[in-house]
Amino acid sequence: MNMRNLSGGTALRGPAAQRGVGRLKAILWTSLFLLLVYVCFKIVPIYFADYQLQDKMQETARYASAFHKPEEELRETVFREVQELEIPAHREDVKIEYNGHTVRITVHYTVPLDLFFYHTEMHFSPTSENRSIL
Repeated sequence: MNMRNLSGGTALRGPAAQRGVGRLKAILWTSLFLLLVYVCFKIVPIYFADYQLQDKMQETARYASAFHKPEEELRETVFREVQELEIPAHREDVKIEYNGHTVRITVHYTVPLDLFFYHTEMHFSPTSENRSIL
């Protein structure tokens, strides 16, 4: 017996219909996975660069508090790292507070994030502080 739907065609039932739904699910899951990979490919390097900058700032703050380096030398060291990491910040964005035995380094910057379906800006403010024990 052949089942017909309202339009006059044959209605899919059984294994043939299940294969069609299975293919659609596979296409949707694959598309979702590729979208996730694309988003990670765009976002992970931004966070990794921020992490590397924070690490360099901590190292610089420790070094500065131990050897009492001038502010401009510290600013130049941090800004050189900013340039190497290709972070969109300017020399003026690197703030150095040097009062007595405490060194505080802060960098404020914004990274544009352009996904083909979404555009936004990510704001970062890494800070490092170190106190001299002497």
